[in-house]
This record gives sequence, structure tokens and C-alpha cells, in this order.
Amino acid sequence: MDAGNGMGKGRRRLWLLVGHGAVGLATAGAFLPILPTVPFLLVAGWAYARGNPELRERMRNDPRFGRAIREWQDRGAIPVKAKVMAVGGMSSSFAVLALSSPGYPVLAGTGLVMMGAAAYVVSRPPPSGG
Repeated sequence: MDAGNGMGKGRRRLWLLVGHGAVGLATAGAFLPILPTVPFLLVAGWAYARGNPELRERMRNDPRFGRAIREWQDRGAIPVKAKVMAVGGMSSSFAVLALSSPGYPVLAGTGLVMMGAAAYVVSRPPPSGG
């Protein structure tokens, strides 16, 4: 066991693996329009908090994404622009699905899940100061 926190090396490595994987996906998302960036960074911050708190702090202080990460971790806040993009992306995805005619049960189930996700995103507070 690691001294001080009682966590075994295997568990710490697992959290680091999850964190590094999420950062990798976030990096890909910076270049691929269909892959999000910030949600993967939030997962990485969550994993790093358990496996390497120093890496979590580096993410929280990042000049590009740090503010959004801190606002989410500290207040559960989502910027209005991100809310609009999320709801717009879900709406576009649903429209494409509807045009592909998967059948009413699939449309109903997907629509309910997307409406729940959209309601959650919209209900989150905006960041402080903007």
C-alpha cells in the first residue's frame, strides 16, 4: 500500500490509466468535430483526483480548459455556449436518427434519453462571472 493514502499501486495505476485514456480521447476531440473534448477532461480530472492529485491540479490550472473544469468540479456549472452546443448536437443527432427510420421504439427510447440529458444540461448553473 502507498504510504499516506492507503491505496494500492494497482488501483493507483488503474486511475492513471483511466485519466491518461480520457486525456487521449480529449486530445482527439480537439481535432475531430464529432468527439467532445471537455467531458473527457472532466473524466480525467475525476480519475486523476484518485490516482495523482498533482495531475488534477495541472488540469485545473490549464490556461485553455482550466476554468471550465474548475467551474464543473466546484459548482457543477456549464457555460451557456456549451449548453447550446450540447442541446443542438443532441437535436441534430436525433434528426439524423429519425431520418434513418429505425422504428418508433428506438426513436422513443432515444428521444427520452436525450430529453433527460438535455434537461440536466440546461438545468446546470452558468459559470460565475459569465
